Amino acid sequence: MEGAAEVLTEFFYPRRCPVCDRVLPFRSGNICPGCFSKLSFTRSPVCRKCGKEVLGEAEEYCRDCSRRRKSFEYGFALLNYDETARHSMARIKYQGRREYMDFYGEAIAARYGKQIARMEAGALIPVPVHRKRKRERGFNQAEALAEAISENLPFPVPVRADILIRNKSTLPQKDLTAAERLKNLSRAFEADGSRISLRMKNVILVDDIYTTGSTAEACTRALLRAGVEKVYLLNVCIGHGR
Repeated sequence: MEGAAEVLTEFFYPRRCPVCDRVLPFRSGNICPGCFSKLSFTRSPVCRKCGKEVLGEAEEYCRDCSRRRKSFEYGFALLNYDETARHSMARIKYQGRREYMDFYGEAIAARYGKQIARMEAGALIPVPVHRKRKRERGFNQAEALAEAISENLPFPVPVRADILIRNKSTLPQKDLTAAERLKNLSRAFEADGSRISLRMKNVILVDDIYTTGSTAEACTRALLRAGVEKVYLLNVCIGHGR
């Protein structure tokens, strides 16, 4: 019945390509074949902490991770945050293209499945958005991504969107320095320790975009305060920050 429901959903609500936004032919996949090559997938060598591309094998960490201590263990990202990725992420947030996350979640699970298994995580935890913004958009893009990743993994890692909450709205991050971003997000996130089970000593924090890592750091600190031992990251896009 679930397969039939998926077919009917796609028939009445056709998927769109996450790159060009055109409606895809029925049951043809989650991306145009020609658009796949336009995506800039991250390539080794990458920073051993955040997953950004670095200049050479001798460079273990990116400049940002070398200068600023990060509380999370390490992370992976699927794409470099270039113009193509920026337009795709903007359509998800501001034009309601939630279905794009089906492709990105499937791609992350396929590429990083073995690494995710080694994390031995008890849950995928999406970075929350403030309830006002969620009402405006109708969904949380990080939660949609986490669900798509979970559905495509060959082993169970549940999505837990009830643990980490955003308890205050913050200023837009794009025009702030890294230090200002972290200060802006200070205490914006809170984790409910009563919902963290023994199986969740390791968790994976999921978000759409990583730039300076301020959001990831604020969320990680909240989770560690609540009793989580290790936090890992999974992101669709990663940029070079400021």
